[in-house]
Amino acid sequence: MKMSCSRFIAVTIAAAGLAFSASAFAAPVAGDHEAEVSAGFFHAQGSDSGSFNADISLGHYLTPGWELGFRQALSYNFIDGARDEWVATTTPFLRYNFHFLDGRLVPFLGAAMGLAWNDRDVTGTLGPNVGAKIFLTDQTYLGLGYRYEWFFNSLKRADGNADHGNHVVNIGIGFVWGGSGRKTN
Repeated sequence: MKMSCSRFIAVTIAAAGLAFSASAFAAPVAGDHEAEVSAGFFHAQGSDSGSFNADISLGHYLTPGWELGFRQALSYNFIDGARDEWVATTTPFLRYNFHFLDGRLVPFLGAAMGLAWNDRDVTGTLGPNVGAKIFLTDQTYLGLGYRYEWFFNSLKRADGNADHGNHVVNIGIGFVWGGSGRKTN
C-alpha cells in the first residue's frame, strides 16, 4: 500500500507543478460543460482480492461556482475464494466549485443522490463528495475526488445505514468547453 500512496502523491505533485507554472486562465465560467473520466483501484496485500472502479460524469456550470451534473459509475470487486461482485451507480450531483490561483486550482464540495444496482438488487444511494480539479490547460484538468456512498431501501431508513457505505477515491482527466467566453491574461 505504501508504494501506491507514494505514486499517487508523486503524480499529484507533478500535475500541480505543471498546473501552477502555466500562465493560462482556467476557471470554468457560466454555461461551460464538463466531461470527466476517472478510475481507482484497491488490492489487498498478500491476497487475490481487490476492486476496480470507473466513473464517467457530465456537468454543466450554472455559474462559475455551481455545477449540476450526472455520474455513471461501476465498481467491480475481485474476491479471493468467492463470487466476484459488481455494483453500478447512477447519480445526479450538485457541486460548488471554489476558485484559487487564477482558477488553476478548483476544489469542490457537493452531494449526490441516485440509484445503485447490479444483477441482483436495486437500491437508493446518497452521499457527499469532495475533491479538486487541477487545470493543466485552459480546458483540461487532473481530477482528484472522494465520495461516500450509503445505501437505503427507503428514505426513512437511510439514516440507519450511514455507517455501512463505500468510500470511493478516484483520479481522472476532465475537459471543459463552451460557456460565456474565456478571460485572457
